[in-house]
Amino acid sequence: MNYTWNYDAPSPEQTALATALAARAGIHPALGKLLLDRCITTELEVRHFFRPQLTDLHDPFLMNDMEVAVARLNAALGAKERILVYGDYDVDGCTAVALVYKFLSQYYSNIDYYIPDRYEEGYGISKKGIDFAAATGVKLIIVLDCGIKAVEEVDYALSQGIDFIICDHHVPDEVLPRAAAILNPKRRDNRYPYTHLSGCGVGFKLMQAFAMSNGIEFNKLFPLLDLCAVSIASDIVPIMGENRILALHGLRCLNSSPSIGLQAIIEVCGLDERELTMNDIIFKIGPRINASGRMQNGREAVDLLVEKDHTAAIEKAGRINLYNEARKDLDKAMTEEAIEQVRDLPQLDERRSIVIYNEQWHKGVIGIVASRLTEQYYRPAVVLTHSEGLATGSARSVNGFDVYKAVQSCADLLENFGGHTYAAGLTMRVEHVEEFSRRFEAYVTEHILDEQTQPTLEIDAVLDFKDVTFKFYQELKRFAPFGPGNPRPVFCTKRVYDYGTSKVVGRGQEHIKLELVDNKSNRIMNGIAFGQSSQARYIKTKRAFDICYAIEENSHKRGDIQLQIEDIRPCE
Repeated sequence: MNYTWNYDAPSPEQTALATALAARAGIHPALGKLLLDRCITTELEVRHFFRPQLTDLHDPFLMNDMEVAVARLNAALGAKERILVYGDYDVDGCTAVALVYKFLSQYYSNIDYYIPDRYEEGYGISKKGIDFAAATGVKLIIVLDCGIKAVEEVDYALSQGIDFIICDHHVPDEVLPRAAAILNPKRRDNRYPYTHLSGCGVGFKLMQAFAMSNGIEFNKLFPLLDLCAVSIASDIVPIMGENRILALHGLRCLNSSPSIGLQAIIEVCGLDERELTMNDIIFKIGPRINASGRMQNGREAVDLLVEKDHTAAIEKAGRINLYNEARKDLDKAMTEEAIEQVRDLPQLDERRSIVIYNEQWHKGVIGIVASRLTEQYYRPAVVLTHSEGLATGSARSVNGFDVYKAVQSCADLLENFGGHTYAAGLTMRVEHVEEFSRRFEAYVTEHILDEQTQPTLEIDAVLDFKDVTFKFYQELKRFAPFGPGNPRPVFCTKRVYDYGTSKVVGRGQEHIKLELVDNKSNRIMNGIAFGQSSQARYIKTKRAFDICYAIEENSHKRGDIQLQIEDIRPCE
């Protein structure tokens, strides 16, 4: 991939401020700029960023309807009403359901959980789910990570004598459902200080408020934080503010005392002998939880997440792992078919978006395929398939472009849609696909910026190898966990050379294992450049080149570091 390298050199004033801030924080001067880039300018802000405390979490009762929600929940417990915890079939929904169910079931037994079937019921609250609730005597449904647009479904539930508490984080319409309470920091009338919670995060705030109202100590919530971390990483929400607090402490919980279900997934992934990071959640743990809803039914994932017996959990994790293997095979085949279809699109080079439809594609994998197309072609992508007489699918976006607004611009063509900036789901009549494609393309063309259509590396600092020490790496780790809003820093070193021992590696000889030197130190830096073997011939000429990279610990040599090289550019 041909990246555009962006580096905004700091002004003398910014350099002075960054240096002073770094000195007070006890970190390398180059890392002071990272703090400024995150709008951190005072010692107090530095302290909150590097040492986020659970006591810094916002009062949950600041959220609209929280008092009403807790009162309704307490009333249900007092009247011994049957409660159903209902959630979406993706990672965020499954972790949210597991979190709320696990906490409440410690104090109340007349409670169950429900995950809709992706293929029979589709996204969100379903009539079938409400009928199940009515048939089993449910009087209160707590719905998580969906429901904000379920106006008709909530009305239907009310006709059956069932109340709703909606905990969602997706963008609402002007008309809200007639639920007993709606907890959503994206409400137009929102007064909650932080608007970027995951669906699981909203569920956590409800449990925090419930605990406060019933005199339950906050430390009883600690074991739920691993689920929060999994949802935050998997749902790609910003990792600043309250999410940073939940993610950091959730990662600590995941590494020190994970729940039995998550421990089983960790063991199945082969991650039990290492310190887990957000990337391990994104690429290993999350996909396995997702695979259950994609290939079978998301309830199996929740069954695992709430499991109390280790042996049973290992068996369930093994089954989910098999779903993930099947998902990967299907994903690969569908992505290849999708790329062939994209290549046949008229005037592909001029298009600013991709919309493709294939009625044979598996509904559970189209979101992944849309992500693959966005990565390969670097433009917003919508992938659609056929389901119950309609075209249904997923949209994914590139950095900085709001794909939800692009989908929303075609609302009159859609039966249903929902989502957020970088991902959306949508359903339409098959005969509307062509017109949707035309209008979606027109909206994207009008609103997307040229720089959003090119893969870009944002460089945080230009370093010499003498700066890249293990101490520097340890200071850098204080910025973790990384994610949207707090990306893993990328550095640049100019005019480096092959030490003479770099070589092509990998089963397909697609990677380069590098040993590099620069002109300003005697250090030899180890690095790995994935998928960049085409650069090996130039590197071996002993001519100078520039590199962009992230810094990581060498997994084979504790206490040593290596460069994960994102891009290589021959010096002009």
